[in-house]
Amino acid sequence: MRTEGVFASNQHPHPDLAILHRGSHHATMKTGNVRLDRHARHILLKEIGGPGQKRLAEATVALVGVGGLGAPAALYLAAAGVGRLILIDPDVVELSNLQRQILFKTEDVGVDKVRAGQAAIRHLDPAIEVEVQVQRLDESNAERLIAGADLVLDGTDQFHTRFAVNAACHALGIPLVSGAVGRWDGQVAVFGSGLSKTDPHGQALPCYRCFVPEVPPQAETCAEMGIVGALTGVVGSMMALEAIKWLTKAGKPLMGRLWMMDGLSGQSRTVSLKADPACPCCGVH
Repeated sequence: MRTEGVFASNQHPHPDLAILHRGSHHATMKTGNVRLDRHARHILLKEIGGPGQKRLAEATVALVGVGGLGAPAALYLAAAGVGRLILIDPDVVELSNLQRQILFKTEDVGVDKVRAGQAAIRHLDPAIEVEVQVQRLDESNAERLIAGADLVLDGTDQFHTRFAVNAACHALGIPLVSGAVGRWDGQVAVFGSGLSKTDPHGQALPCYRCFVPEVPPQAETCAEMGIVGALTGVVGSMMALEAIKWLTKAGKPLMGRLWMMDGLSGQSRTVSLKADPACPCCGVH
């Protein structure tokens, strides 16, 4: 039974949507940067509404890695109306990517991932500004590549890249949404050490290296261990959800918490993370 769009009331469900019922069905209505016709289902939510949708439209989000996690996250952030996306990835699309990287199609094989992703997002919503960086993020360029972002999403599978992203976010005071997957397991956390470093009276928030201080022994990539494709969709979507919550100030983001999912059992749990005074990035040295 189809239930989407059913609203059992003769009244307008949200004052911001009243204009939709007075104009042309095909017209593009805007209130500031808010396009009511496209984002009506967001605006219905009291936790987002018009003000939250405006914050999304004015936000810049950088995605480091446009692969299994970055692909669904980019699509959902664009669909949500985030005004500007920065896609950072040095790789080209390979046929083996298509098992999970839903931003791409067969014709994109051999094309830079960020350029193929830019084209896909423009097809979804031409109004979204998409900046592309065809380069590998490392310690030497991380701060420059993410400068100006309100939020960073990291879905890479190299620990040295993750450490560089984390250090840059800490230095620039940008919150970081970090996602990871392997085989049947996935996890998402939000780190905000850079937000708390200037507040001597506040509670210190952890950074990624409070959680993973050094490269784990025998660390493996998805290419080495394998990954079920649908799991990347779940975790990438969860990363986008956390970004939307943070940008719109809705609910309780996973700030300083780690969400873990076991895809085989269908179970998940959330644990708290603490700032580590001995952390090589944000600790007291």
